Amino acid sequence: MRILLLGGTAEGRALAAQLHPDVEVISSLAGRVPDPALPVGAVRIGGFGGPQGLRRWLAEHPVDGVVDATHPFAAKMTATAAQVCADTGVAHLVLQRPAWPTDGAIVVRSDTEAAAAVAQHGFSRVFLTSGRSSLAAFTALDAWFLIRVVTPPSRDLLPQRHRVLLSRGPYDYDGERNLLVEHDIDALVTKNSGGAMTRPKLDAAADLGVAVVMMDRPTLPPGVVAVPTVADAVDWVRSLR
Repeated sequence: MRILLLGGTAEGRALAAQLHPDVEVISSLAGRVPDPALPVGAVRIGGFGGPQGLRRWLAEHPVDGVVDATHPFAAKMTATAAQVCADTGVAHLVLQRPAWPTDGAIVVRSDTEAAAAVAQHGFSRVFLTSGRSSLAAFTALDAWFLIRVVTPPSRDLLPQRHRVLLSRGPYDYDGERNLLVEHDIDALVTKNSGGAMTRPKLDAAADLGVAVVMMDRPTLPPGVVAVPTVADAVDWVRSLR
């Protein structure tokens, strides 16, 4: 049995480890993060080139199923995989970690709505943890930003007043609390990524009374089968035998 695993997440690595060596797993990573943590088994790095590219890859490398364990906000890849698998009849599963609770958070649908919420509420010192792709929405705001990213962003995307913190999780509660206190943060902006690796920032914000602006997840494509845990995904793969 051979599976294409669209990975790049802790769940993807855990799934590859649990399936290997009984199942041949080919993990595909987008290649946007330098020096990524690699899963066990075969790995390909780089995009497919849209639906046609993925369709061509699957024709050249037949698999028994595709498991999408990408980041919950990798909406384009998720939509592409769902479309191609439906068109070609390849078994398809989405493994998506549960979302965080949103109690007390200002829930928004996009980075532009998050920026509007920061301006509307008059937040002045913002911990921005929503990734490089969202930076442009905050460029014109009159606030100070602590920007945490994995790789350096383009200077033209940065707000006038900021500090860039290059860092990669997992994070712990004490470290996150110290960051919020040291920089006198009054608002945390984040995506609802879910999972334990970056959850401590929410716990620290709650304890300190720091406001949370949270971008809601993209909706999954209609008709896809989705599971919340690695164990569920392992069971699904084994059911393909």
